[in-house]
Amino acid sequence: MSLKGAGYIVGAWEHPTRKATDKSVALLHAECAKGALEDAGLTKDDVDGYFCAGDAPGSLGGLSMVDYLNLKVRHIDSTDVGGSSYQVAVGHALESIAAGRCNVALITLAGRPRSEGMATGTAPRAGSPVDPVNQFEYPYGPTVVNQYAMCAARHMHEYGTTSEQLAWIKVAASTHAQYNPNAMLRDVVTVQDVVSSPMVSTPLHRLDCCVISDGGGALIVTRPEIAKSLKRPLVKVIGVGESPKHQMGGQVDLTYTAARWSGPPAWEMAGIKPTDIKYASIYDSFTITVLMQLEDLGFCEKGQGGKFVQDGNLISGTGKLPFNTDGGGLCSNHPANRGGITKIIEAVRQLRGEAHPQVQVKNCDLAIAHGTGGSLGTRHCGSTVILERE
Repeated sequence: MSLKGAGYIVGAWEHPTRKATDKSVALLHAECAKGALEDAGLTKDDVDGYFCAGDAPGSLGGLSMVDYLNLKVRHIDSTDVGGSSYQVAVGHALESIAAGRCNVALITLAGRPRSEGMATGTAPRAGSPVDPVNQFEYPYGPTVVNQYAMCAARHMHEYGTTSEQLAWIKVAASTHAQYNPNAMLRDVVTVQDVVSSPMVSTPLHRLDCCVISDGGGALIVTRPEIAKSLKRPLVKVIGVGESPKHQMGGQVDLTYTAARWSGPPAWEMAGIKPTDIKYASIYDSFTITVLMQLEDLGFCEKGQGGKFVQDGNLISGTGKLPFNTDGGGLCSNHPANRGGITKIIEAVRQLRGEAHPQVQVKNCDLAIAHGTGGSLGTRHCGSTVILERE
């Protein structure tokens, strides 16, 4: 059974804060939920399915949040695959709606890594003591940034990708972020600015890295008949796909991502191809993350990502494939160290025609939102969502 069109996104809301020193994580979740419900024209009493991930506070995660939000639901899903959890949640919401487990699904994300002083990218991560790979990897001091830097270095070695080409991704994000009043970094940068910024982990510079922010967001997914009864633009989910990539017993190739496997089923379900897409929200923890995902989703051939992104090709209004028109994780926000939900929110804005006028894509009727969770250099999940304005 195809899930194409089984659900519509009727509510999408992003928390405006980037530093929430006076709010708890649970309160941020609640404020995001309230914002998305108001956007949809629904109330918490309409919600009968709740979806969250590891950012949900409390010893029981989703159950704790259902209690905190005072929801009366008949379905809970707390699948956690890092930053891609929210694309996965949209897919799982479609499955749940199609199976009759719920009619109105609420998905929330929230976190306070900036207020809590989290050294997200450069501090070694010990992980859980029971992590099966911890004893093999932690002695080598793995950090987020050096794991992504390995991918960048290998891609450069294999395909001749350059730092200047990666820099164009940051340039595009900053060009868009100047129009977002909530973005953390609103100054437009040049290629030279990026490659001249301090080296963090060769070959990634400081401006190749995303911001660290507090905040969050929420989505409402409903049955088609409910969506059509609301006075909101119709955004239909037409394709979903998810897949992990790990080290496969030592058969490691650092030059591709799990999008190689999550993309094809999403394209097949949607019945379209990459060239049909008008707007792309691509997870941008680092510039190399964007380049590799664009290749693996089929927007260009493997190894041609550098040529594809250079010369402003990702800038709205001038480029072939406008991306992350809110500034993305590279410039706007990366809440809870998990940015997947913000990618879906901006895709919904574009399809509704609600993006900033300076970055709104003309005749935007098809959009993709792709997330990764984990680390490209070790193990991660890729998840793809394709949306259509009806």
